[in-house]
Amino acid sequence: MDDEVKTWLKDIEQAISEINSFIPVVKNFKDFQKDLKTRRAVERNIEIIGEAMTRILKVEPNIRISETRKIVDTRNRIIHGYDSVSEEVLWGIIIRNLPTLDQEVKQLLN
Repeated sequence: MDDEVKTWLKDIEQAISEINSFIPVVKNFKDFQKDLKTRRAVERNIEIIGEAMTRILKVEPNIRISETRKIVDTRNRIIHGYDSVSEEVLWGIIIRNLPTLDQEVKQLLN
């Protein structure tokens, strides 16, 4: 695996770790909705994940990560359509998608 790809995978791993560190603070969706700083921090880390994935796909388009297109599309939606990203979408990503992505990234790095 290319060293740059490893660096970007580590960036994804770090962004997921940061998002996961916010979860004990907000505990549930209602708390998440009320916490603007946490929502913005989650958005920023999802942007980082999406940008890293974009870079990875340019070098290794067949990387074994599921939902790569959705990851990039979510990043683009946050950046270009910031007003169309709901708290429900962000929370869903945290709860449903990040655990799988985290596991896949860790497997690739090991």
